[in-house]
Amino acid sequence: MRSTRFLTPHAAELPATVPFVGPENHQRELGRQFKARLGANESGFGPSPMAIAAMHEAVERNWMYADPENYELRKAIAAFHGVAVENVNIGEGIDGLLGLTLALTLAPGETVVTSRGAYPTFNFHVAGHAGRLVKIPYREDREDIETLLDTARRENAKILYVSNPDNPMGSWWTAAEIEKLIDELPAETLLILDEAYSDTAPPGTSPPIDVENPQVLRYRTFSKAYGMAGARIGYVMGDAALVTAFDKVRNHYGINRLGQVCALAALRDQDYLADVVARISRARERISAIASDCGLLALPSATNFVAIDCGRDEEYARRILNETLARDVFIRMPGVAPLNRCIRVSTGPDAELDLLAEVLPQAVAAAKS
Repeated sequence: MRSTRFLTPHAAELPATVPFVGPENHQRELGRQFKARLGANESGFGPSPMAIAAMHEAVERNWMYADPENYELRKAIAAFHGVAVENVNIGEGIDGLLGLTLALTLAPGETVVTSRGAYPTFNFHVAGHAGRLVKIPYREDREDIETLLDTARRENAKILYVSNPDNPMGSWWTAAEIEKLIDELPAETLLILDEAYSDTAPPGTSPPIDVENPQVLRYRTFSKAYGMAGARIGYVMGDAALVTAFDKVRNHYGINRLGQVCALAALRDQDYLADVVARISRARERISAIASDCGLLALPSATNFVAIDCGRDEEYARRILNETLARDVFIRMPGVAPLNRCIRVSTGPDAELDLLAEVLPQAVAAAKS
């Protein structure tokens, strides 16, 4: 008998897919390394030197387990945001926390509302927990929060997912508009507010954190502006009763010791974070200029990447993508129409953008031919 007989009926019916194809997979297919890694929304600027030094110092003590309560890191994050320790919990990046959130709050068959084309890992978790997913199209390359809210009301949604700023388009709403969304939430709906890119957004994008509101969970990460994607450290903030419930289902030794130490040091080095955010802003401007020189249109971005409108359809955008990959520059593209008329380029150091400036015109020319 096949070993798949041990799967639950729901697990057996799930598609054998993953949300992302990593650059490593492309490199295996190409048989060589990329010369520029500009597709995974990582920070090529790296973590704070203070964080790197802290990790080096902690290496010899890595024979010890990490603190399963993540107490020092939670305490520091709570102080940084002006909330209590009980209002913060730690997870393996926002991705891990999204899965835990659904394990706690979503029963099979309950409705989740999100945007069509938004962060696919969230949809992956909803499918794994047998939720019913209702997707709303983007409007003018932004998540349509008015229609999302109307749909949550109409569908009696248990959960509404919104990212601000948004992935994959880099668009954003103001704090006032997000506060209006929160004020108008249906009583039965929990808002998952993914703020992975809040550190790179303009002032006035993120509303004040209100941990007294039991209907809102806020998610942040050290993977983007802090430059620690490989450390897998994210955190959730919200009502203490809901946030402490994560302890019922999380992997208590899921956070590695070096990640804890690095995140704590990075949080204390806000000068470095400000410098990186400035470099990200300059890189966005340069990517926009490179796109313009190729006859393409860079969309406004509040993130550490830029979505570039290729001006035609998915087939043309994918040709540009593939021609760029073939020239050893890793980029990505959104997966759902009409967003997939675009390619997406992460910010990075000047040397990698120099290569993009050389390769992208070649890729566009090849795609046209």
